[in-house]
Amino acid sequence: MKVFLCCGNDATLDIVFPDWSFWGWAEINIKPWHILLGELKEGTTRIPWLNREPYAYWKGNPADWFRELQEGFNKSDLPSQCTYRYKMHIEGSAWSVSQKYILVLIPVHHYWPIKDDDKCRSIKFAVDWGNNHKQRAHQIGKVAFKKRFFEGADPQSSATTPARNIKMDYVYDYMFHLLNSYAKLFRYKPSISANATELCVESMVCGAEGSVKKFMMESLVKVPANTDPCTMPAPFDPPTLYATLQRKESSIQQVESWEKSYWDNQTITS
Repeated sequence: MKVFLCCGNDATLDIVFPDWSFWGWAEINIKPWHILLGELKEGTTRIPWLNREPYAYWKGNPADWFRELQEGFNKSDLPSQCTYRYKMHIEGSAWSVSQKYILVLIPVHHYWPIKDDDKCRSIKFAVDWGNNHKQRAHQIGKVAFKKRFFEGADPQSSATTPARNIKMDYVYDYMFHLLNSYAKLFRYKPSISANATELCVESMVCGAEGSVKKFMMESLVKVPANTDPCTMPAPFDPPTLYATLQRKESSIQQVESWEKSYWDNQTITS
């Protein structure tokens, strides 16, 4: 029976565990998170936002996956795609690797929501709105950038401190607390099987080749931490959780109202 999985919902009992993409996804050339994070921060500074292509892009565009596979996905590199003003996040038929970063964001404040049942027209409206309200759209991007790469007490404030929520140290801290909490539920004392074989890091890397081996070495933790694990924050109390969900829902409804008016006017003028 599966216990730890990288995704879950209200209908399952699986315990959410960090997915493999933090340590790199060699098959599609996604580097380990601590490396990719630095490259993304650098990529956003190469071209001023107003000078970028006024379009939205989707990193999952299956234009020519066979060619991308042969070339090692070099043209699908995320940092090099910061030449466009907008990045789309569209739900597919499986779970989303990016969803974990979006859960902490607020619609309109950090990103622009898209309707699931009318994606194409919704994206068209979002891009047109952004290009017609450049300063406001740029501000949404800047606030989201601070939220993702920095963490300040006030998302509207320019005062920020080094990133907290997305450090790999905190990923490991979460894993530590999760496994320890799970171990406390045991009604027996685990023991190592007599015929068990101990695996070391070297034995895991030896059989790997190419990008798989490269990413494994780049994400290798070479020394133990010199600080204690962080203290897990308390879960939301019901009123705070309700207020957060209400704020998200209200923002989405506002955008849907704007979008409806936009398309109604298009129909009238045509």
